[in-house]
Amino acid sequence: MRSPGPARSTPLHHEKESRAVAVTVSDNAEKSRYEVLLDGEPAGFAEYTLEPGRITFTHTEVAVEGKGLGSALVGQALEDAGRRGLAVVPECPFVRGYLEKHPELGEATEK
Repeated sequence: MRSPGPARSTPLHHEKESRAVAVTVSDNAEKSRYEVLLDGEPAGFAEYTLEPGRITFTHTEVAVEGKGLGSALVGQALEDAGRRGLAVVPECPFVRGYLEKHPELGEATEK
């Protein structure tokens, strides 16, 4: 089993608050999912299956919609998959929609 990918932190500005919130995305390889934390608290995940040379995203859930957490989660998961040279299979509708909005990330996408 491979070791989890590095946690990445992305500061986001919450529209209704005057402080920046800390968003961290990491690969939880044991659970086969990328997880997003909001100020250290679980806020969502993107489940995947891993095969040699490819990653299939199967389901994404975020606790709060409309705050950019899903985009941060999926964007960083796709960047990590790209760094690892994995072809992406977007079975999850959220991941598929994200790739449609960001075609530059779709170079390694399998239909």
